[in-house]
Amino acid sequence: MASAADGGRRSDRTGRSGKATGGGAGRPVGGRKPKAADHTHTGSGSGSAAGTGQAEAAPGDGAPEATLRASVWQNGGRADRARPRRSAQPAALDRARIVAAAVRLLDAEGAAKFSMRRLAAELDVTAMSVYWYVDNKEDLLEYALDAVYGELPLPDVSDPARWREQLRALAAAYRTLLVRHPWTSALVGQFLNIGPNSVSFVLAAQQAVRNAGLPLEGQIAGMAAVFQFVYGFGTIEGQFIARCTAAGISEDVFLSQAMSTVNEMPELGEYISSSNEMLEARGGDTVQEMRDRDFDFALELMLAGMERMAERPEPEAGRRESAADEPMPPTPDT
Repeated sequence: MASAADGGRRSDRTGRSGKATGGGAGRPVGGRKPKAADHTHTGSGSGSAAGTGQAEAAPGDGAPEATLRASVWQNGGRADRARPRRSAQPAALDRARIVAAAVRLLDAEGAAKFSMRRLAAELDVTAMSVYWYVDNKEDLLEYALDAVYGELPLPDVSDPARWREQLRALAAAYRTLLVRHPWTSALVGQFLNIGPNSVSFVLAAQQAVRNAGLPLEGQIAGMAAVFQFVYGFGTIEGQFIARCTAAGISEDVFLSQAMSTVNEMPELGEYISSSNEMLEARGGDTVQEMRDRDFDFALELMLAGMERMAERPEPEAGRRESAADEPMPPTPDT
């Protein structure tokens, strides 16, 4: 299980020769031996060997076998090492404080600039002090990702009649997470996401989709329709806001400048005319208002489609298969 965005079916990153990726000097993460790939969780996204640029070896060709990186959550999260207290180390340092500082750094600077040394400096400790509580950067990123999932307010999903309200609440919460923490978009596809907060979110999403009345075989697709839409919408929204922030201008000024540039290109006349017509019909005085209208309308399209699919009778294909078992009626020639 990875996230509600993919119905909980995205794979972790692959390593080689039973060694975890990113563990430093090719050692297994935290001394844990990664398990063999479980193909029930393998997808076509960044979790596959092809997605990481690592081709799976053909049997007997002498190449090492690709394996999944061990998740920090496989044993419920590694306990803090028992160690003697050193007077030079801050007494209040623990994993919760380290993870909270990591989230703050990731929010401020993004994943590309994140490093254990930078984190240690933020905490005013040595890098080795951090390694008493987390084995490596990848484990820390897993902890950070699950920590922000803990910010999501989960609705009560016990009442099937309120499934629309439940899915709206979950979708809005997930969008907020992606915008508030834009670094999470890339990490969702890199880890198994089996931490307690991520699992709680996925379980709530699964129950809300069940409440919608979709047939069992369509429930994962129903989750994908809603939460992969939110993933894409929230990712683009978060990136746009980050770009405006980096440029030091508001979203509205950025859009105005972009539209001025486009309007000066006569070869885009048809595109401009069509887009302006749609923008005027949508309404909204600010970029945020426009975006909220788009999100709400698109989400309602998803929910209306789910309701229609739940009410749909048995597919024609199923009826044809049943009819195929019955004797054929006589033809005019018999």
